[in-house]
Amino acid sequence: MTQDTPRLDAQMAFLTEACRLKSVQRATRLADGSRFENSAEHSWHVALYALILADQAPQGCDINRVIRMLLIHDLVEIDAGDAPVFGSYDADALAQAEAAAADRIFGLLPADMADDLRALWDEFEANQTADARFAKSLDRFVPPNLNIANGGGSWKDYGVSVEKFEASIAPKIANGAPGLWAWLKPRARAVFARLAQDG
Repeated sequence: MTQDTPRLDAQMAFLTEACRLKSVQRATRLADGSRFENSAEHSWHVALYALILADQAPQGCDINRVIRMLLIHDLVEIDAGDAPVFGSYDADALAQAEAAAADRIFGLLPADMADDLRALWDEFEANQTADARFAKSLDRFVPPNLNIANGGGSWKDYGVSVEKFEASIAPKIANGAPGLWAWLKPRARAVFARLAQDG
């Protein structure tokens, strides 16, 4: 194999830039509650969820594409930052910032790779295909499980009620992974019940 220095330079520039995702703090704590996770950790963890929970994917779903989507889905947070699900932010402004970030970050790659990964990111954002729906569902499934493990985490931080949680999160998980929502719902309700008792 001959060395293609410009191509390798571009690939390495992208990979070096991707390292910055490790510095983007999220609103969710680790399962042990010891600290907040970063977006790179989240991307790895949700990709692992896809691998392990592949049997929950809808028919026709390509789990390898889902894993690829999840590995890149939050790279735009390098520029746009993380927007907590229960935080307040301008959704339109965030979408514009994320699209600009996608242009810049994927644009670091050689053109063929840039086009491929940007199309995959756009597919994830559009949430129309079976692959994207399952990926999006998993993206929403991970944080509640961390909150359950650490005793409420960001639900306590943002004053989230069980009603608000279910109205916001249930449709997003059930859309691509109804079995996972059925499993999660009673476990989340049990934590919210404990939080209400603790007042």
